[in-house]
Amino acid sequence: MPERDLVVVGGGPAGLAVAIRARMAGLEVTVLDRARPPIDRACGEGMLPDTAAELAEMGIEPEEAGRTPLAGIRYLVGDLAAEGHFAGRPAWGVRRTALHAAMARRAEALGTDLRWGVGADGLDADGVRAGDEVLTARVIVGADGRESAVRRWAGMEHFAGRPDRHAVRRHVEIEPWTDLVEVTWAGQAEAYVTPVGPRQVNVALLWNGGPSSFDKLLPRFPDLAAHLAGAPAASKDRGASRLASRPRSVTAGRIALVGDAAGGVDPITGEGVSLAVREARALVDAVVAGDLAGYARAHRRIARAPRLMERLLLLLDRTPRLQRSAVAALAADPALFDRILAFHVGALGAHRLGLGAVLRLVVRTLAGSRSDPPGSAHAG
Repeated sequence: MPERDLVVVGGGPAGLAVAIRARMAGLEVTVLDRARPPIDRACGEGMLPDTAAELAEMGIEPEEAGRTPLAGIRYLVGDLAAEGHFAGRPAWGVRRTALHAAMARRAEALGTDLRWGVGADGLDADGVRAGDEVLTARVIVGADGRESAVRRWAGMEHFAGRPDRHAVRRHVEIEPWTDLVEVTWAGQAEAYVTPVGPRQVNVALLWNGGPSSFDKLLPRFPDLAAHLAGAPAASKDRGASRLASRPRSVTAGRIALVGDAAGGVDPITGEGVSLAVREARALVDAVVAGDLAGYARAHRRIARAPRLMERLLLLLDRTPRLQRSAVAALAADPALFDRILAFHVGALGAHRLGLGAVLRLVVRTLAGSRSDPPGSAHAG
């Protein structure tokens, strides 16, 4: 008989979310990760209101020194700006290390078997090989990121991600100039600025094309570069490439994938952690019910809206004319922008969003993209 209910390979936010949900459900779980907490990764570090609520329900509360409230989102293209605000519970800007430390503390407090500094070496007919030991379990969970070894070992690879899509993140010591997440488009690149403390911001740059670096990309965003001029870096640059990989399926036999291993979404959506915590809940529900196929069905539902948002935002990313006209349309109807954000975070149903208003936004965006002169589409 298996010694435990789950072995989770990967102790990042996705793996710890599974472990915490599993322990809350009374399951026995072991987590393996070669690293030791707090584990840092390239991340935009914005936590949407629904994600903050989900984590609070799990008993996870990052320390105040590593977080700051966020009121909404501001999109910028050239001289145009549009702002949308969250209603009710705030979003948070949270240092990845602060979030990971809080999740690790919660998992430990719940009695999780946390094996830091211990990696998985492969799959075995009975479970997961870790050095000289084979850890047996009813379910093996791959939570080991976009380059998931579990996914590869199980033959679940499908799409390895876009080779021309990249991201790099740097923390900067500076007092935040806004309580909004600022998203600036410049051609086929985006800059995300997220306040993560009283004197620190996270600057994440995403782009299409060949390899580059933070310092080479920053001049594409002259207003942002002016804000940051002279401010010291507060972290090493961390990057990622081949974003939004996809597996053949999120389940195979007794193996299940969560987080980026399950085919996360492009960071342009800001949905990475949010998607992972929702997947963790669905997976544990399926394990308790003894129906792992139920997780695959739930995953399709959970991923549907984030992947639609991913496709829409990547369309804007590739089409500078649409970027400018979309921001102009949102600026002309800020109340609709607020409702779109409420819908995005699950606080507003589709019936209350208003199909007519959304169609007007689409019409304005398309009309604006046709009427803009070619040179007006580029910012920076």
